[in-house]
Order: sequence, then C-alpha cells, then structure tokens
Amino acid sequence: MSFNQGFITRSAIGRIGAASVALSLLAGGAVVAQAALTKVPSEVQSGDYKLDSAHGKITWSVDHLGFSTYVGQFVNVQAELKLDPANPSASTLTATIPLTDVASNSDGLNKHLQTADFFDTANHPVATFRSTRIVVDADDPDEATVHGDLTLRGVTRPVVMEVEFNQAGSTRGGYKAGFDGEATIKRSDFGITFGLPALGDEVKLHIEGEFVLAADQPAASSGS
Repeated sequence: MSFNQGFITRSAIGRIGAASVALSLLAGGAVVAQAALTKVPSEVQSGDYKLDSAHGKITWSVDHLGFSTYVGQFVNVQAELKLDPANPSASTLTATIPLTDVASNSDGLNKHLQTADFFDTANHPVATFRSTRIVVDADDPDEATVHGDLTLRGVTRPVVMEVEFNQAGSTRGGYKAGFDGEATIKRSDFGITFGLPALGDEVKLHIEGEFVLAADQPAASSGS
C-alpha cells in the first residue's frame, strides 16, 4: 500500500469514526429531549402559564337544519393557567375569546355572526371564561372536570368542561403543558335565538391548548 493510499484510508476511517460519534451524540440528545417529556400530571412544573395562541383554538359545531353539522373555530384566544400539580383544586384558568376572530369558512357567515342576530360584537366584542372549581378524576389523574363561568353577550352562565392532560415538557418554544377539553352549551342561554329551532341550540366546543410556562414565554415561537 502506498503512502497516499494509507493516508486516504486512515482519513476515511477517521471521518467515519467522527460521523459515528456525531450521530451517537445526536441520538443521545434526542433521547434526552424525549425523556424530558412527561405524561404524568404530578410531574408537570407548577407556575403561571399562558396559552400559545398559535397552538390554541376553540372548535365549535352546531346542527345545521338537520342536514349537517356545521363546524367553525375561534382563533387568537388568550388564556392564563395557574397550575399547581400538587394541589390541582388550587389551579385556575381564565380565557378571553375574541368573537371577531371567528373562522366559519364563509365570509358571509363570519359577518352575520358579528351582528345582533348572534354575537353582537359591536357591544360585546369578546367572551370570557373564568374557572370556579377544578376536580381531578379520582380514577384517572389525566382527566379533570373544570367548572366555570362563561360570559357571552353580557350574559354569564355556568359551564362544565371535561379536560384531558396530554403531556408536558421542554420544547423549542419553552416549557409547555398540553390539554384538550370539551363542553356543550345552549346558545339560547346567552340570548342567541336566531334561527331556532331549525338551527341547533346546542353548541359543542372542543378546546385545544398548549400552555407555555410564563418564564419561558418570551422565547416561545409559533413554529415550535
């Protein structure tokens, strides 16, 4: 073997070895990152959280004349969560829903929803929710019942939301805790009676939220 051949062989082996080490380090980092996630509610960091609005929304659905279920969303929701995993009943949730930021897949309906027939956003531009009691399921700590007051069109009514904890951990957007929730309300309870009974009275709500620990909020990124 010539000097050049030996040198090339040793160089190639060296590059392969370095690449292997790099891949091992990357793999180890991935394992560490994965290990930082938890699906155990009691392991979640306590503190003040804010909703990452890019990863939080409320999807609503209502019967449309008996022909179909019409679905839309509220986006740009703002919410704050004070989380105490050691004492969940001490946790609190507040949310503000901008009613002008409704996405129904119809420009005409979006405009109609702003009128006095529905949300009357000229007088009531937002809806608010404030929890009054949080009860964790005794048989499944991943699930909780959140009791609270929903104010819509100036009317406040009690609402019960069933919530499921997804997971928590560090991401590029900061330390996050993710939840899904479901609730059902009657729009007539809030003075929205347009189209009844042909248009459904019961409105089902599906809530999705990734909450970022407030200390990490400045580093949060919508792409995370």
